Amino acid sequence: MPKLKTGLGRGLSALIENATQERENGEFVNQPSAAKVPDSSPTQLVSIQEIEIDEIVPNPYQPRTEFAQEKLDELTESIKMMGLIQPITVTKNKAGKYQIISGERRFRASSAAGLKTIPAYIKDVSEDAMLEMALVENIQREDLDPIDVALSFQRLIDECSLTQEALSQRVGKNRATIANFLRLLKLPPEIQFAIKANKISMGHAKALLGLEKDTIKLKLANQIIEYDLSVRQTEEKVKKLNGRFVEKENNGQKTAGDLATATESGRGVAEILQKYFKGSVAIKPRKKGAGDLTIHYQSDTQLEDFLKALREHNL
Repeated sequence: MPKLKTGLGRGLSALIENATQERENGEFVNQPSAAKVPDSSPTQLVSIQEIEIDEIVPNPYQPRTEFAQEKLDELTESIKMMGLIQPITVTKNKAGKYQIISGERRFRASSAAGLKTIPAYIKDVSEDAMLEMALVENIQREDLDPIDVALSFQRLIDECSLTQEALSQRVGKNRATIANFLRLLKLPPEIQFAIKANKISMGHAKALLGLEKDTIKLKLANQIIEYDLSVRQTEEKVKKLNGRFVEKENNGQKTAGDLATATESGRGVAEILQKYFKGSVAIKPRKKGAGDLTIHYQSDTQLEDFLKALREHNL
């Protein structure tokens, strides 16, 4: 890994310690989960009730791990003055406690404000449905950073056994948008942390994904921070660094495809196919949106694995 430089008072090297910690804690990797597929039984909505704060416990599936203290303090002061206006949503767990489905920030602020009871909707839902509801509710927040959105999408796919099509329907976003967010998780953890810290935008991140090697991505990420590069400037640098995309040798010959000038969709398709064909994929854009996509395979096993993946995703 290249030595990371600093920039704008704080480059990736200043973030690396935190990023490493995040990586060790599993923040940027997909950990296996014991969560089951949510059942299809409907949830039952009960009227609003006043519940004692001592009887409420946090949601163990809460995807949101950070709460801005300043905004939490502001909400606390507002609740002290006006009370809690918007009820939280809870369900009763096996221990008889009220477990939060949504509204943990309101719960924390109400507790800090000294309230003894707060209004809440009570829903009868399974633990599996709770996970899905918490993740979807989390995605709908306006202040969520792109990495948290991507992680929530990935958890919905992995832990709730959703296809991208089903996920698209759940969260109201098209599949291309979901795919773009998921691609962010392929970036090195240091760059993911920089995105979370608002040092690198999603536009910059998309450009960085056009580079093959992580070491080069990290170097360019440093330059983005150090020199405050625009997305357009970053894209131009990616083209210069990437040059022409050359696939691995095939039968003693090399086939070139201009990946740097391919569309976002084209690069995405090439990256997915490379997982199954070990880099033996070339994409060559032509005029007016046309182009050539070439796949070389070494065995029937490669084709069988690819076919299996297509069937699993209902493609």
